[in-house]
Amino acid sequence: MKTDIEIAQEAVMEPIANVAERLGMTVDDLELYGKYKAKISDAYLRSIHDNPMGKLILVTAINPTPAGEGKTTVSTGLGQAFGKLGKKAVLALREPSLGPCFGIKGGAAGGGYAQVVPMEDLNLHFTGDFHAITSANNLLAALLDNHIQQGNELHIDTRQIVWKRCLDMNDRVLRNIVVGLGNKSDGVVREDHFVITVASEIMAVLCLSEDMEDLKKRLARIIVAYDRSGKPVTAEDLNAVGAMAALLKDAMLPNMVQTLEHTPVLVHGGPFANIAHGCNSVRATKAALKMADYCITEAGFGADLGAEKFFDIKCRLSGLKPDAVVLVATVRALKYNGKVAKADLNEPNMEALKKGIANLEKHIENLQKYGVPVVVTLNSFLTDTEEEIGYIEDFCHERDCEFALCRVWEKGGEGGIGLAKKVLETLETKKSAFAPLYEDALPLKEKIETVAKEIYGAKGVNFAPAALKQLQKLTELGFSELPVCMAKTQYSLSDDPALLGRPKDFEINVREVYVSAGAGFVVVLTGAVMTMPGLPKNPAAFSIDVNEKGKITGLF
Repeated sequence: MKTDIEIAQEAVMEPIANVAERLGMTVDDLELYGKYKAKISDAYLRSIHDNPMGKLILVTAINPTPAGEGKTTVSTGLGQAFGKLGKKAVLALREPSLGPCFGIKGGAAGGGYAQVVPMEDLNLHFTGDFHAITSANNLLAALLDNHIQQGNELHIDTRQIVWKRCLDMNDRVLRNIVVGLGNKSDGVVREDHFVITVASEIMAVLCLSEDMEDLKKRLARIIVAYDRSGKPVTAEDLNAVGAMAALLKDAMLPNMVQTLEHTPVLVHGGPFANIAHGCNSVRATKAALKMADYCITEAGFGADLGAEKFFDIKCRLSGLKPDAVVLVATVRALKYNGKVAKADLNEPNMEALKKGIANLEKHIENLQKYGVPVVVTLNSFLTDTEEEIGYIEDFCHERDCEFALCRVWEKGGEGGIGLAKKVLETLETKKSAFAPLYEDALPLKEKIETVAKEIYGAKGVNFAPAALKQLQKLTELGFSELPVCMAKTQYSLSDDPALLGRPKDFEINVREVYVSAGAGFVVVLTGAVMTMPGLPKNPAAFSIDVNEKGKITGLF
């Protein structure tokens, strides 16, 4: 059986200018990065501003398991299937982070015969967007420390510096560090921290900004520290906005690539959903909606994280309104949620499936709370039995959900035609009545409790004393009407990754709360979730190499 990278490297790609031409674009609308990838020009984005909006389709999933779900694979295959049906569709996806690429999660280019190419470029440096975000983040950190070194006119309290440096790599030893050691000229000694680039507020700001003017306004509002009287100190106070915007100028432009079947794909931005808001850029999504009749996008990890943040943050702040949701599951993952060991997932086990399907049930209920029609799809494996598939299909129909089997990993777009037809039928027959889960005016504490109870199924929330003080301070500073961005493990509906299926009678533990004023949301840290991941004992990096012909090997 061929690996994903072997399939991708054997693919015959079209020049990206040809892919764009089928959308009515010319080479002048692109800024080429080689033959097979490009950025879309500002001039083109302005030219389509008044185009009618297409239909917005969100692809999400049950909680991820070691068995695999294949959300990006399904998204990609669905886009290819739309093409086979003669429909004009554009995918809008996130960029992969280098950290998990060399760690344990892997890349984000799909799999099998439903991939985005060039796969190696996408999973590695791509067009440099993440490097630009890292540089802008760390420029702000450098200007902050330099201001303190040069006399500290803003009276910054060095015990209340909240801005962290970032790096697009899993590096646990950088989570907590001391800077400024050495001579007096080397800076003020203080504790500092690193987050992974996808958790940087700069990433969130870029992904939520409509244009350069909006970007600058958001950058200006970023809080880096508090002064000795407790007043916020911002990036604007440090005179950092112009230089940061200059670093992000090219990164603001969405990237265009293609699937194995030449469906256009806009890949732009990549915040994680477990520690950030988990969606690609508003700019790319809106561009895709104006370039085609259908935009297929995805949100990170399970629907309890990615979809919730897509609805309650991205859609709330941008005015986007999804028309349908595709919820991805696999028989294997549902049996894993029913407590079957990974080694035994290929064996039929209806008892475990009936137990583990409670996870799918909760995600269906959650998505329906937003008023958006839901289509459940099973990402098919050869070991799935007709009895297992039939049980899941009946289960979905009993809950007013459409159902379709998906074989895009094996067959590409052809294997997604059934799903594509079901989505099109849903769009034609069911009208979305989308609304966020909570109102802006709801107090922050109650917003957190609403997400915990309504989406996770918790019986309550435990707030650490420090978190309660932070909530009070943020309310006093005028941030109470912002949405909340919950940082939580992706593996469970709870904040305990070991609680699979549909846990009950648990509480969510909130240990820290802080505002991302530029992005426009309040971050809530729960459980033991880390904003700087570490590498496993045997990271994926061990298997990656380049041969004598310059071909990358071992990349999935």
